[in-house]
Amino acid sequence: MTTHTGRGRSIALAALAGLVSGAVFLATAELLALLVARDASPILAVGGFVIDIVPQPFKEFAIATFGSNDKIALLAGLGLAVVIASAIGGVLQYVRRPLGVVALGIAGALSIAAIVTRAVVTPFSFLPPVVATVVASLVLTVLGRRLRRWRGGMDVEGDPDRSVDRRGFFRLAGVAGVSAVIVGVTARVVTAATSSIDALRGAVRLPTPRSRVSIPAGAELNVPGISPLFTPNSAFYRVDTALTVPTIDPNTWRLVVDGMVDRRVELSFDELLNMGVDEYGITLTCVSNEVGGGLVGNATWLGVPVRDILRMAGPQAGADMVLSRSIDGYTASTPLASLTDDGLDAILAVAMNGEPLPAEHGFPVRMVVPGLYGYVSATKWLTELKVTTFAADQAYWTPRGYSAEAPIKLSSRVDVPKIDTPVAPGRVAVAGMAWAQTVGIDRVEVRIDDGAWIPAMLSNAVNDDTWVQWMYEWDATPGTHYIAVRARNKKGELQSQDRAPIAPNGSTGWHRVLVTVSS
Repeated sequence: MTTHTGRGRSIALAALAGLVSGAVFLATAELLALLVARDASPILAVGGFVIDIVPQPFKEFAIATFGSNDKIALLAGLGLAVVIASAIGGVLQYVRRPLGVVALGIAGALSIAAIVTRAVVTPFSFLPPVVATVVASLVLTVLGRRLRRWRGGMDVEGDPDRSVDRRGFFRLAGVAGVSAVIVGVTARVVTAATSSIDALRGAVRLPTPRSRVSIPAGAELNVPGISPLFTPNSAFYRVDTALTVPTIDPNTWRLVVDGMVDRRVELSFDELLNMGVDEYGITLTCVSNEVGGGLVGNATWLGVPVRDILRMAGPQAGADMVLSRSIDGYTASTPLASLTDDGLDAILAVAMNGEPLPAEHGFPVRMVVPGLYGYVSATKWLTELKVTTFAADQAYWTPRGYSAEAPIKLSSRVDVPKIDTPVAPGRVAVAGMAWAQTVGIDRVEVRIDDGAWIPAMLSNAVNDDTWVQWMYEWDATPGTHYIAVRARNKKGELQSQDRAPIAPNGSTGWHRVLVTVSS
């Protein structure tokens, strides 16, 4: 009779067999992806698919909770899911053959389905999950058979020497598990190393810009703790749908302009640079930026006006939108008028803060459009501009609950004092940022508790497309105080006090912080 303890141990060993088989599946797939189809890694394909199908509230939660680490959190969650599913598959194979193998087949099929949804699919893309499913199924079948014979289960061969099967089970589990870890980790490391774009970025020789951004005196207020005028590349926010950063060789990169145009245009990277580049100062804002949030940054960009490229193609009458496409399949819908307006510096950027675009910010080419939230304008790893209409095409975020058009809203925030850092009584610098792209900031006002609104000092703006710093010297008294800020743009419009969520087209509300003044 099998005791509860013996039964529990058998289940634990069956789960181990499932974990080993799951590791073999991933290792085999990673190795074949490295050799024949680098975009066919099942874990990455499934991760990308999950990003696509997750409902909008969960996306907002992930961005708000994890920020730029949301991709790491997703991979960790997927890893945990793989561990649990593999263990369950091992138990199923032990208690009722061949359910574990069937579960592996389902995992392989799901991997193939996820790979099909990716932008880059070749006939070899199906090879990693198919071969991985076969190899992992063989390992699970053999481990399950040896475990049943060792633990007293029925088997057609009926080997009475169960010690042989015990040694065979642990030997196979050990060899397969260790080999899977070594092969899988090595394949992933080699893929990352050989896909490194550091050398590609280093080989780019940027042309001298025809014009540079002029920085006026007094553009920075030099208040400790305030955001700098230009956000360093390493600190610039990143929000996108790419689970891994695409690697694109500028020598093979092509931009295609088609759709409702008189002529199809195709440009190489060198042809784009030879059109002549200029430097621009532009603030970018993510629609997921909450009131007072940090998903906003300012940089100098080197690029070519989009209107010059569209002029080559000749947009046809009736077109009102350009659908930009990333190499990973992401799309954004930008009003055609925003890209052809001679007074608006919508560009295809090739450099950021004096260096080729960082990998995570769109190398080698991305769009930058002042005055529009990034999800409708700032496509990274750009490969296509399709001239079309809002009626005919939808971009990635539109069917997910966001507006097809999304002008950036007039906003301001308090950077200092920090909420969690008490200040001494006396003169305290209250400072922060304000932005109203394409219009410009005219006035910023500060209120302490329920007092009157007091004008703050503004820095000298670089242009109307960049944020400005503001500062107010406060005579702080002991206790806790609320500090609120609001801005007015050059059209005379006051920042909205009404609180609105980030969906469908950006948050609104005055930023208000609680500050403690020590006694």
